[in-house]
Amino acid sequence: MHQRGGPHSASGPHQHERPHHHPRRQGTALAFLGVLAFSGSFPATVYAMEGFDPWLVAIGRAAIAGVLALVCLKATGNPLLPPRPLWRPYGLISVGVVFGFPVFSGLALALGASTSHAAVVIALLPAVTAVCAVVRAGERPRPLFWAACGAGAIAITTFTFTQHQGSASWPDLLLLAALISAAIGYTEGGRLSRDHAGWQVISYALVLSLPLTAPITALLALTTPITFTPQAIAGFVYVSAISMFLGFFPWYAGLAKGGIARAGQTQLTQPLLTLLWAWFLMGERFGLVTVAAALAVLVCVAITQRART
Repeated sequence: MHQRGGPHSASGPHQHERPHHHPRRQGTALAFLGVLAFSGSFPATVYAMEGFDPWLVAIGRAAIAGVLALVCLKATGNPLLPPRPLWRPYGLISVGVVFGFPVFSGLALALGASTSHAAVVIALLPAVTAVCAVVRAGERPRPLFWAACGAGAIAITTFTFTQHQGSASWPDLLLLAALISAAIGYTEGGRLSRDHAGWQVISYALVLSLPLTAPITALLALTTPITFTPQAIAGFVYVSAISMFLGFFPWYAGLAKGGIARAGQTQLTQPLLTLLWAWFLMGERFGLVTVAAALAVLVCVAITQRART
C-alpha cells in the first residue's frame, strides 16, 4: 500500500518526462533562432547581386565564412581539421549547404525568381529534411507529425503560388535543387551535432571547402565586374557571416537537441519571415491572405512540436 500510494507514484511520471521535454523545447528555440537568421538570406542575396556577380556571391560567401571558421577554431584551440573518418559526412554538408544551396538559390534569383517566389523552396524544405532524417538519422516520427508536416507544406506552398502565380521554369528547377541540397546538408549536420558542437560542425565543413572556395573566389573577384554600394556590401556581409556561418550555430544545435525531423519543422515559418523582410526592405506588399497563411503554418508547427518522435 505504501508503495502504491507513496510520493513516488505521484511525482515519478513528471520527473521522468522533464529530461525528455526540456531538450525538445530547447532544441525548438535554438532551431528558430537559426531560422530567423536564415530568413534574411534571399533579400540579402538580391542586394549582394546588385554589385557582385551571382557566382561570386554564391562561392565568395563560403570562402569568407571559411576564413571566419578558421579564426574561431584557432582561437578556441581546436584542431583545424576534423578527424579523417568524419570527412565523408562533412563532405556531404559541404556539398549541401556550402555549395549546393547558395549556388542553386543564387542562380534562381539571378534568373528572375522574386524573393517571395523563392520562398517556395523553404515551404518544402522541412518535409524533405524530415524524410532525410528517417533515411540517414534513423528517426521515426509519428503519423500525426507527418500529417501536420504535410499540411504546413501544402498551406505555405499553395499560398505562395496563389499569391505570385508561379509556374515551372528554370528558376523553379534550380530552387528544387537548392531544396534537396539543403535537406542533405541539414540532416548530416544534425547527425554530427549530436556529438559535436554545432559551431564546430559548420566550421569544419567550411574549412574543408576552402581549397575550392578560396581560389575560385579570388579568380571571380579578379575577372568579374564589381560595384561597391552600401546595399551590395551589406548583403554580401550578411550572407557570408550570418547565412553561411553564425546562423548554423543555433540551427545545428537545435536539430541535435530537438530531433532533426521535429526541430526542422520550425523552418515552416521561414517563408513568412522572408516575406516580412521582403516587405520591409524591398517594398513588396501582402494582405490578409498572408496573415491567414501565417496562422495556418504556426498551427502546423505547434502540432509537429507536440508530436513525439
